[in-house]
Amino acid sequence: MDHAADAHRTDLMTITRHVLNEQRRNPESRGDFTILLSHIVFGCKFVASAVNKAGLAKLIGLAGETNVQGEEQKKLDVLSNEVFVKALVSSGRTCVLVSEEDEEATFVDPALRGKYCVCFDPLDGSSNIDCGVSIGTIFGIYMIKDKDNVTLEDVLQPGTNMLAAGYCMYGSSCTLVLSTGSGVNGFTLDPSLGEFILTHPDIKIPKKGKIYSVNEGNAQNWDAAVAKFVEKCKYPKDGSPPKSLRYIGSMVADVHRTLLYGGVFLYPADKKSPNGKLRVLYEVFPMSFLMEQAGGQSFTGKERALDLVPTNIHDRSPVFLGSYDDVEEIKALYAELAKTSSA
Repeated sequence: MDHAADAHRTDLMTITRHVLNEQRRNPESRGDFTILLSHIVFGCKFVASAVNKAGLAKLIGLAGETNVQGEEQKKLDVLSNEVFVKALVSSGRTCVLVSEEDEEATFVDPALRGKYCVCFDPLDGSSNIDCGVSIGTIFGIYMIKDKDNVTLEDVLQPGTNMLAAGYCMYGSSCTLVLSTGSGVNGFTLDPSLGEFILTHPDIKIPKKGKIYSVNEGNAQNWDAAVAKFVEKCKYPKDGSPPKSLRYIGSMVADVHRTLLYGGVFLYPADKKSPNGKLRVLYEVFPMSFLMEQAGGQSFTGKERALDLVPTNIHDRSPVFLGSYDDVEEIKALYAELAKTSSA
C-alpha cells in the first residue's frame, strides 16, 4: 500500500456517504434509515473508544471499582448496552429494541417513535476483553408495520424480513461490516478523522474455503453429521488437503475471518445445548443475512437459518454459516442422517 499517496486521498467514501448513495436509489426514501444508521455508527465509535481504554481503566483503578465520587464504574458490556439504547431511542426512528443484555424488549416512548425495530448484541464476546481478543457489536434492523401499536409479536419475524444487518469488530482496527440488502461492504474507522471509511467494497465470500471454525471441546456431544463433517475436514478422502482449524471463540471475529477468507463457522446443537447456544434475533439472523448477501449460506441443521420464526426474543439456534459449497456439504450430511434415522 502506498501510504504517502493514501494520505493525500481526498475522495474518501465514508459510511454516511455510502448510505446516502444507497438512499438515492430509492426515491421514496425519506432519510429515516440514514439517520438511524448514523446513531448506530455513533454507538460503535463510543464502544470502540471505551474498549481501547479498558486496559488503561484497569491500570488506573477504574474498572469495576468505586471512583472518587463514590460511583461504581460500569462493566463495559453494561455501558455499551446503555450507549446503544440511548443512541437508538434518541434517533427518533425506532419503536422497539431487543438487546442481549435486557431480559425484556424496550418499547420506545410514543412521542419518540419511528418505524424500525433494532435487535442487537452490544458487546459480543465481552468475556474476552481482559485478554485483548477481538470483540464486537452485532445488529439487525426490521421495519414495523404499525409503530403506534407495536407488540412483541411484531418483533418475532423471520430473518428473511430483515432490512439491514451488520457488525462492528473492535480489534487491531475497528471495522464495521454492513449490508442493506444489496451486497456487503466493510468500513474501517480512521481515528484521525473519526470516520468509518470504505476499505472492503462488495465483499464476496469464496465459494469454498480452507478453514473450519468450531469449538472441538464439545466434540463428544455432537451429532453424527457434525462429527462426520469435522472428520472430513481433518482427514479428507478425496485427495484434497485438510482444512485448517481456526477458532477464536468470539463470534464477530470468527465470522469476520470466515467472510473474508472463506470456509465455515459451526456452532452446532449438542447434548448439552440441544437448541444450540447462539441467539436467533441478534446473532444468528444478522450474521446469516450478511453471509447470504456475500454469496454464502447459513443453515441450522434443519432449514435455512433466515427462515426460522422465533417464538421468544432470546430464542437460540444451532448455526452453520460460510462458503456456499462447505455449507452445502453439511446440508448433505444432515439429509443423509435424516434418511438413516427414519429408516
